[in-house]
Amino acid sequence: MGNVRTEQIKRMGKDLLKKFPGKFTNDFDNNKRAVHILVKGGTPKVLNQIAGYVTRSIASEQKQLREESPEQADSEGGEPSEEGA
Repeated sequence: MGNVRTEQIKRMGKDLLKKFPGKFTNDFDNNKRAVHILVKGGTPKVLNQIAGYVTRSIASEQKQLREESPEQADSEGGEPSEEGA
């Protein structure tokens, strides 16, 4: 089973990613520090949940990009043709 996050956590995470796109990486500890600086107020548990959501979002975006790049190479003629053989 996956993690269930409230709409508040998701909304705040998405807003932070929109406002500060270059501030976050796929490292939880760095994201945790950034969230604690950017979000005023909130319990440590909520801030950690936001940092976890942001980390998971960044990691899934990077995974999608890695999966798409080999497909693009195949569609562009990644394998040589046998006409010249």
